[in-house]
Amino acid sequence: MRLHITHTTTYHYVPQVNTAQHMAHLLPTTMATQTVQHAELLITPTPAVTSTHGDVFGNNRTFFSLPVAHDTLSITAKSTVETHFVSYPPEHALTTPAWENVREHFVYHSGAAWDAATEYVFASPYVQPHPDFADYARASFVPARPVLVAACDLMSRIHQEFTYQSASTDINTPALVALKSRQGVCQDFAHILIGCLRTQGLAARYVSGYLVTEVPEGQPRLIGSDASHAWVSVYVPHALADAAETQRTGALANHGQWFDLDPTNNRWGLSSPGIDYVTLATGRDYADVSPLRGVIHGGASHTLEVGVTVQPASELALAP
Repeated sequence: MRLHITHTTTYHYVPQVNTAQHMAHLLPTTMATQTVQHAELLITPTPAVTSTHGDVFGNNRTFFSLPVAHDTLSITAKSTVETHFVSYPPEHALTTPAWENVREHFVYHSGAAWDAATEYVFASPYVQPHPDFADYARASFVPARPVLVAACDLMSRIHQEFTYQSASTDINTPALVALKSRQGVCQDFAHILIGCLRTQGLAARYVSGYLVTEVPEGQPRLIGSDASHAWVSVYVPHALADAAETQRTGALANHGQWFDLDPTNNRWGLSSPGIDYVTLATGRDYADVSPLRGVIHGGASHTLEVGVTVQPASELALAP
């Protein structure tokens, strides 16, 4: 599926900002489930310096500097992405290792090989450990259950038992508060799922991106009415590692797979929940992949406008 994405962010400052430096995660990368055909950032006012490079998680991260006074900042990210279907029969989830074995995989043992996914087992800024996460997860993680079956069951429970409620939380709402209230938005559900998985000793990461929304038949797509999306990846190490490679490198590189879980929509898949998803960035939680953050001098208050449009190429072909 070929998708066109326009993500516009506009800040209005009062009083004006004198100087600013920002970091953006707004350009997708090519991976097994998607090929980026075009990606660009349009920034107003024009930055004095702009540079894009990979961060420690493999995402595209763009730095830009604005040493000029401005009362409005506008960033428009335009991308064209071809998504790919990666087959993984659902019944194969039954053949994944027991979740206790996966938990043991991440337990430190002197002289054991290191797995890079281990960093996703521990606490992160937006996902702190708490017994309530373990209590909620326990019903899904019964003894000897295949890890992917258990993770999908937990995802489905969040989907069924929580209410999606726009504006019920904000970026600073702790995941534990959303867990107790049983409501929130996709970001909250992702953080809750991560918190539950990590209490079971599993590696789980946050995924930001986009999802094509359904348009009622006969109705035009409303430009700018979509939103960015968030979901989760859980790591499943291969049952058997290549002993020679492990001995040579001291790591279990390329001996595991990430499975994406979307509790908001109760969908999962290998590396992506479906071809209607576009991955933007991955990290330990939202703090690692926030679309835009920075430091400003001035601008005591501001208002924010965000507009996202995700369009299949077929719609553009039919446009007058």
